[in-house]
Amino acid sequence: MINSLSDLEIQTLGACRIESPLAAELNGRRTSPHNVPENDRVLYDDTLSTARGRGLPLEELPGFEPAGPRRKIYFDPAKTRAGIVTCGGLCPGLNDVIRGIVLQLTRHYGVRRIVGFRNGYQGFIARYGHPAEELTVDSVSGIDERGGTILGTSRGQQDPEEIVDCLERMNINVLFVIGGDGTMHGATQVSRIVRERGNKIAVVGIPKTIDNDIPVIDHSFGFQTAFGQAAESIRAAHVEACSAPNGVGLVKVMGRQSGFIACYAALAKGDADYVLIPEVPFALDGDDGFLEHLRRRVLERGHAVVVLAEGAGQEHIPHEDRGVDASGNLRMKDIGSFIKERIVADFQQSKLDINIRYFDPSYGIRSVPANPYDSVYCLRLAHAAVHAAMAGRTETVVGRFHGRLVHLPMELVASGRNLVDPHGDLWLSVLEATDQPMNFGTPAEDPRS
Repeated sequence: MINSLSDLEIQTLGACRIESPLAAELNGRRTSPHNVPENDRVLYDDTLSTARGRGLPLEELPGFEPAGPRRKIYFDPAKTRAGIVTCGGLCPGLNDVIRGIVLQLTRHYGVRRIVGFRNGYQGFIARYGHPAEELTVDSVSGIDERGGTILGTSRGQQDPEEIVDCLERMNINVLFVIGGDGTMHGATQVSRIVRERGNKIAVVGIPKTIDNDIPVIDHSFGFQTAFGQAAESIRAAHVEACSAPNGVGLVKVMGRQSGFIACYAALAKGDADYVLIPEVPFALDGDDGFLEHLRRRVLERGHAVVVLAEGAGQEHIPHEDRGVDASGNLRMKDIGSFIKERIVADFQQSKLDINIRYFDPSYGIRSVPANPYDSVYCLRLAHAAVHAAMAGRTETVVGRFHGRLVHLPMELVASGRNLVDPHGDLWLSVLEATDQPMNFGTPAEDPRS
């Protein structure tokens, strides 16, 4: 809960005394809905009822510091050495962000030393044997046309003390961390140790998650590309389902805890009859269960398409010996294969034929290059991250909030998860588009809750 301005305060390494190479470009800019001075605020809650309820003048309401270039910067570009690391799963746009950071540092700030750390946080630890590589304008040329990340990535936690040891050895002044909530949590630990040692190293995050589950920000980069790709799988599933008697197309998309890809992809194509997401538990069996409802719809319409987020319905699968992955996340069972088997068994029990086609485009989705929208978004995030770092901001994440690029405290971004609100307008749109019921029977209790 954000209660005061101090909850959103961004840490800084100290006063900015060096004239920025961009200062001349800033002098002619006017304040507008899309540009506010650096000492202004982008309000966290811009409703009048909040101001009146707290009895506060508008300037004292909690608000985010706007992103963008400053007239004075903290670091001398000629003496600055920057590092970049990508962590976690793949996501469209990673290479766009890397390229954007390198070009901005080199061309506009004159930073000549930029290092890429290989394979996530492992790249800082000598025993893994991943040598760092110099990043230049030439070495990042054209990488935005490729999926994945040229730096590689990994999951799993590394000792933040060892990471800071590496930063000190290599004289890194600025570290750009591209990753999700676990990555940002690790970055806060790195920044804490930097502070405890009395070092002046800026740690700036660019939030990355294909599931769009990072809180506070409008959306994460790569998400639009992801749900666009998923929508094409829904289209294919619909064609398959319509082409066979009692046809069922089953599409599993990414979304461990959050069902945004499933929701947006289903809305984008309009071919889905059911959308199942982690935020809305459902019953499989019984007169009002999902299987009964699906069977009736297939008999009425001749076909159906089901869109399934990977984290949906996990409560229906036995959880013995599931374990956790390298990042500490509970391993997900293959809900797609499980639901497919249950659908087939239900039709057979009712002595009905079924033609079911199962699509799992997950790895194909996350490995593609960013679409034009995400490419632009990635570039703007990269620019904002560089501006923040060169101005000495640290323990901060750049992101879009209510259409504006802002600085967010890293702990705020790592403190929770963005979820589809079962009572919100997005889920209502899904229910309206699919014509599925609000609930399927009495859902089983989810052991994750």
